[in-house]
Amino acid sequence: MTPLHPTVEEVTRRIEARSKDSRAEYLEMIRSRRPKAYARTRLHEGNIAHASAGCAVIEKAQILGAGWPVIGIITAYNDMLSAHAPFESYPQIIRDAAREVNAVAQVAGGVPAMCDGVTQGQEGMELSLFSRDIIAMASAIGLSHDAFDAALHLGVCDKIVPGLVIAALRFGWLPSIFVPAGPMPSGLPNPEKVRIRQLFAEGKVGRAALLKAEAESYHSQG
Repeated sequence: MTPLHPTVEEVTRRIEARSKDSRAEYLEMIRSRRPKAYARTRLHEGNIAHASAGCAVIEKAQILGAGWPVIGIITAYNDMLSAHAPFESYPQIIRDAAREVNAVAQVAGGVPAMCDGVTQGQEGMELSLFSRDIIAMASAIGLSHDAFDAALHLGVCDKIVPGLVIAALRFGWLPSIFVPAGPMPSGLPNPEKVRIRQLFAEGKVGRAALLKAEAESYHSQG
């Protein structure tokens, strides 16, 4: 194993020392909340009835009978952003896959997702970093029902994923998996896009040519 750089090692030691007490409190919280049975066995009958009311018949029977584990899905789906549009079909795919292995999957909640590519240069850009905390809170609200035995977090990008991670850490006793939507296929090569942008800056092509190049670069889901 490659040894740490001395500076990195020293910084790591300082962080470990500074966070010792808070880290111990966090780990104790995780240990104390670690379930010994399915989550819904801790719920009252009215709670369970509400949690299962919208389910299909087979899932409802399993939730009411505490027969199968329940996976909570937190999704950042919206169909305005290419990176998140594929998530539209994921919940049903996950439900079907869960059923095949005797589990129930439910969408626990949705979180907002914004794209700097859309808001760059606009007033909405001011909400970019702030949105991370909103995403963390929205994720936590979904998981706070305490009806889940594991969680799947559907999200992409540099504000959405950190927000989902913050929430997942707060519910650290739940096994969690993060699910991206996959990459966008290659479009117009970057050098060609740069060339068109330069020509536009020089006034040698118009907005129609620039828009065509941009749309050929960002051209599909992913």
